Amino acid sequence: MIQAAYIHIPFCEHICHYCDFNKVFLKGQPVDEYLDSLEKEMKLTIEKYGEQKLSTIFVGGGTPTSLTAPQLERLCGIINRELKVHPEIEYTFEANPGDLTEDKLKALYEGGVNRLSFGVQSFNNELLQRIGRTHKAEEVFSSIESAKKIGFDNISVDLIYSLPGQTLEDFQETLNTAFTLDIQHYSGYSLIIEPKTVFYNLMRKGKLPTPGEDVEASMYGVLMEEMANHGFQQYEISNFAKPGFESRHNLTYWNNTEYFGFGAGSHGYVGKNRYSNYGPLKKYMQPLEQGEFPLMHEHEVTVVEQMEEELFLGLRKNKGVSLLSFEEKYNQNLLQLFDKEIKGLISRELIEIEDGYLRLTDKGRFLGNEVFQSFIGVLK
Repeated sequence: MIQAAYIHIPFCEHICHYCDFNKVFLKGQPVDEYLDSLEKEMKLTIEKYGEQKLSTIFVGGGTPTSLTAPQLERLCGIINRELKVHPEIEYTFEANPGDLTEDKLKALYEGGVNRLSFGVQSFNNELLQRIGRTHKAEEVFSSIESAKKIGFDNISVDLIYSLPGQTLEDFQETLNTAFTLDIQHYSGYSLIIEPKTVFYNLMRKGKLPTPGEDVEASMYGVLMEEMANHGFQQYEISNFAKPGFESRHNLTYWNNTEYFGFGAGSHGYVGKNRYSNYGPLKKYMQPLEQGEFPLMHEHEVTVVEQMEEELFLGLRKNKGVSLLSFEEKYNQNLLQLFDKEIKGLISRELIEIEDGYLRLTDKGRFLGNEVFQSFIGVLK
């Protein structure tokens, strides 16, 4: 039974300097035709796989809240009609501070959405401008206050650290401000400079003054320490929640379980197949007009790849990878299978075995990617 779905809305009113997600400027785009295509893709999918009872839906982008209130109402209507949901569903929309008018918030709330994830990134207005964000710090407070008044009581905020020109003191200040919001969840990511972004081009010209690895590590240390001090439990490398408010959707990915991907450029994982849709709008929409899936790529995941994924995804969680679950799933003893790699990482104090779980140590969280790489390409 597939319990999760990701839905991609590729429209943005502006493009941030660090973003490499599939997106287009909203102006002049065929938004309503795109919603038609999403509906067709959902119908085709349910015809193929049968009705699934979803326990988590995540609508991301792009900027889903760049749609008008009637378009958001229509999108929620399509989702509610075509996808069968569990009564206790976690239903998240990504939101941009400043985008959310009262009528948009009402459309989402009345459409069944019960969780909002705000792309805040920083509370320093100068930094926000430098990274290509158009909202101001004050708008974060007003948007979250409006959301609470409408009835939303599960709210998350994304923060980014290691931004160009950002100091440790500035990040500490952003955290101090963030903790005044009275919300349930935070995600904190270090800036990754991706190809085909404004920041990548600046970096190649030597015009991107990032803080450097040592300051980045200090920022991550402060993030973990401050979250713990304020009652937010770290449950994954970059995610912190009040008890009971962990993102069920993101846990779908880290638990290496199946999910549908709907929309242009979205990814899914069904059966043993990982797939991705065409990103350009026309390429995504045309096959659906003919009653065909907009598949760009499909890959059957081998057992070896599944086991590798189980490790590098599962080790992101604070809980780690269950030795028993791994053996039940793959009929293999994890400790024997990766004996040399595990012993080497334990001797470096990067991972540990506790209560039947293999997990990162506090030190290992700072070197997560190095740990994950250790398990790739080992098995034949």
